[in-house]
This record gives sequence, structure tokens and C-alpha cells, in this order.
Amino acid sequence: MNEMGEFDYIIVGAGSAGCVLANRLTEDPDVSVLLLEYGGGDSSIYIQMPTALSIPMNMEKYNWRYETEPEPGLKGRRLHCPRGKVLGGSSSINGMVYVRGNALDFDTWAEMGAEHWSYHDVLPYFRRAECRAEGGNDYRGDSGPLHTCNGTLANPLYGTFVEAGMQAGYWKTDDMNGYQQEGFGRMDMTVYRGQRWSCANAYVHPIRTTRKLTVLLNALAHKVTLRDGRAAGVVFERGGSLQEARARREVILSGGPINSPQLLMLSGIGPAAHLRAIGVPVERDLPGVGRNLQDHLEMYFQQECTQPITLNKVMNPWSKFLIGTQWFFTKGGLGATNHFETGAFIRSRPGVRWPDIQYHFLAGAFSYDGNAVAGTHGFQAHVGSMRSKSRGWVQLASADPRARARVFFNYMSHEEDRIEMRAAVRLTREIFAQPAFDPYRGVELQPGPEVKTADEIDDFVRASVESAFHPCGTCRMGTDEMAVVDPQCRVRGVEGLRVVDSSIMPQVTTGNLNAPTIMIGEKAADHIKGNGMLPRSQAPYRVAEDWQTRQRPGTPVRQVDHAAGPSGAGARAPNRAAV
Repeated sequence: MNEMGEFDYIIVGAGSAGCVLANRLTEDPDVSVLLLEYGGGDSSIYIQMPTALSIPMNMEKYNWRYETEPEPGLKGRRLHCPRGKVLGGSSSINGMVYVRGNALDFDTWAEMGAEHWSYHDVLPYFRRAECRAEGGNDYRGDSGPLHTCNGTLANPLYGTFVEAGMQAGYWKTDDMNGYQQEGFGRMDMTVYRGQRWSCANAYVHPIRTTRKLTVLLNALAHKVTLRDGRAAGVVFERGGSLQEARARREVILSGGPINSPQLLMLSGIGPAAHLRAIGVPVERDLPGVGRNLQDHLEMYFQQECTQPITLNKVMNPWSKFLIGTQWFFTKGGLGATNHFETGAFIRSRPGVRWPDIQYHFLAGAFSYDGNAVAGTHGFQAHVGSMRSKSRGWVQLASADPRARARVFFNYMSHEEDRIEMRAAVRLTREIFAQPAFDPYRGVELQPGPEVKTADEIDDFVRASVESAFHPCGTCRMGTDEMAVVDPQCRVRGVEGLRVVDSSIMPQVTTGNLNAPTIMIGEKAADHIKGNGMLPRSQAPYRVAEDWQTRQRPGTPVRQVDHAAGPSGAGARAPNRAAV
């Protein structure tokens, strides 16, 4: 085995959190950092052009291409679970949606044992990371490395979706990442000057040649080496040979919710019985490693559009060529957006304190991977529940570091999840039935007007629901016996070892996970430096005043029949009070 040398910090995984750490830790000119990444570079036009997001997400070159174990709650289907295998990690292949989560998510983390991770603790780190195109305020940053912006809303359907939500009695929100998440409004994206603004672009490329940062690509970590109960370095494979790098201060795992627990277990840190069964010597029995796996599921609710204004008109080779050419020379046009320009967060029923359903609205009708284009013009909402009670696991398939871990989410195993998905179908039908959509609404394409009863909705969901690609929770932060890391991201019982990525989330956040993962990297950097934390924010946030008794804040509202929903264009029921 070759000795590579010694660094102050070794970071395993150049994803969203790992890139942040590489930047923040090397702000000290005396600190050296080694950043290991199994994937390659991120210069491809497919990565950098926002509209091409489905291409790198489905390329083995950039994606680990994990697949779940057969999921009993989804008719035994195996679901695709993409994870970035490239500089920038999943921030280089994701949908670029910037959603921080609800304030109450982080207050709940604190209640679950993640001390000093409440909303007012983490808000300063969201602000430090961000440079918002529209400027900063008490909630938004204006000078950070991560650029965010809104879309142009050039297609009228984006505004129509927001108008329909207001007609249905929901709030309009001026900023889902500000004072009020709940409601309908514009969505932020991590795009800058028409280019994907991944964490590689934001945090690593600007400093790669100016600081004591060594980036090694195509390096597969085999294990963390331990000496006398302390992380001493990392063994990794590169170019067909094994090498070991030593850490003077700490080893930090930022491989994500699948790779980080896998590497812990390969290093002998995890559930003792499982490690022995696989043939890995036990160094530290931590039963929570790989447990608590969570995700968001979503369905594609598709409606025919009666006007030829949707993205379906450009889903042909010639139009794609023109879009790509315009983007290449100008960084503008349809190539410069992720197309998720409006969305919403709502509550499924009275008694839910903060939103448990999310919408991404799309002015087209097709699947996330760009396939299965509807045979007509259409629009769709990606809709799913936010805080599933189902829990799964990540386990080793073998002691071979090259073998992919086993991933099982146990989707839809809790009755509460089925209740929320039924509500999502009912409430989406109601929104699409509002007068704002009258000029555009054709027949319901999916689930289809024949899907009416609870059993029929359940069957549709089991057969067609997909992952929203938001796995987390497998190295949970807390203080109890199932916690893997403490509130400073230190692995319990092992000196000099931390985990910093979405795997430490005690509970999945309300929305997409890239923004909170970046925040985790920002906050963890201060824990690692030991220089003190940013002052807590005092900014207020809004929770629906009548959440215990009302599903939405509006007064009279057009609602469809809750059992059947509309069967086609123009089907609506008389006004009723919001429920």
C-alpha cells in the first residue's frame, strides 16, 4: 500500500456538504485538506446546462445508480435511487430546486436531540451560504458563494397554477424560503447566469488553485483506519492501487445517506451483529448506522392542456438542438431553467401544523427522466407527502468496498402515508378544477378519472409513485443510543471522525434536500473549526393560526367532490367552506 502523505483534514465525498467543507476549512491558510471523490470532473454540458438535468441523472458516468430492494408497499417494485458520482455530487445532477425546509422542521430536530439546530440556529448558515439574485434580507443571503434565482415565468401556466391555488383558498407566499413557506408561489433554483450552480461551481472551483486543497477524483474509499479508538486516515483505491492518506486532525465523511453509512460499516463501525455476519471486524458497535432511512415519494398528476403552449412542443430532436445551441452561445432561453418555476406547500387536513404536501408545477407532461412523453399537450404537478412515517435501512451487501450497499426504504408501510397520498390526489384535482385553469384544462391524463375510491388511489400510488430522490437519516444526529453522531456531527465513541451530509438529519425536511445539506456543511464547518457559531437569528416565521381546525386559511372556496374528483374539463362542485 502506498503512503500518500498527511493532511489536517480528509473529506470523503465531494458532494454538496463535502464541497462546502473543503472551502470553509481552507479559509485558514495553514490548514491542508484532501478531498476524495470517486467520480470524475463536472465540465460536461449535460451537467452545466440546467434544462438537461435528466441526462446526467440517468448516466452511469455521473450516477451511482442505486436501486432499492423490492418494495412490498409498491407492489414489489425496485425504485431508482440516483446519487451523484461526480465532482459536486448530487448537486451536479439534481433538479436545482432550492428549498430550505420549514422552520418547524429544524425546531423538531432540536426537540429530537439535535441541540442548537433549531430554525433560529440554522438560519444564519442558510444566509451565509446564499447569494440571492433579488437581494438579501433577514431570511435570505446576498453575498454567499451559492447563487439562487427565480425563473422567468414566461409560460402563463406557471402563474395560472399560483392563481388556482389562491382560488382554492390557499395562501400565496412571496418567498417559500422566507417568513412563510406555506402557500403557492415562485420557486428558487440554484442557477447563475444560465448555468447550474452546483456546490462544485460555488465552493470548489473558485479556490482549487489558490488554497491548500488537494482534490483527488476517481478515488474509491475502502475504509477509515482507526488507531486506539481514533480515526487516523483513509484507505482508498485509485488507478488500480491502494493508497493511504493520514489525517492530523479529523476524517470527515460526506458521501451521503448511502455511502457514508456504508463506509462506516466497512470500517467496522455499525451494528455489531450485521458486521459480523458480513465478515467485517467490529471496531465500534453503533446500532443506528444505516437505520432511519427516509425519503419523499411523489406522483406525477397530469392534465391535458387544450392550448399548444406546453413544453411538450419542444420534446423533439430539432427543438432540443435549437435550445442547446441558444444556451451554448447565450446561456439563455429554455436551456437556462430547470422548469420548476412555481410550486406550493400545503397541509393535507386540519390538525397538521405545517405543510405535509409539496407541489412542483411543470408546464409539460412527461416523466422526470424525460421519457414517456404524453401523446398530447399537458401540464403536471409533482405532488407528494413530506414527512413519511415509513423507515428503511442501508446495509452492506458484502465486505467488498466495490459492492453496492443494499437499500430498502420500506415505502408506504405506514397507514399515515397512504392517507396523505389520498389527500394529495383529492386536493390536486380540486386545484386543477379552479377557474384559472378553465382556458387550458382538458381531460385528466393521470391518475385518470376512473381512479376515484380510496382503494383505487392506493392501487395507483403503489403502481406509479416514484422517489423524489431525497434520501436521508442513516447516520442520525442525536444523543440517544440509536444516534450515530452528536450535535457537533462527531461519530459517537470514535475520536477524530465526523459525518457531515444529509445522513445526519434526524427527520427529513419539508422540501428538497440540497439547500439544507449545504446548510449542514456550513454549520458543521464552524463546529470543526471550534471558533464559535454565528449569532442566532431572531427572524419570525409564520404558522397558520387556525391549523388545528382548518386545512387551509381561505374562506369560501370552489371544491370538487372529495371522493370522485372531476372527470374531465370544467367539472366542479358548488362553493363550500374550506376544510
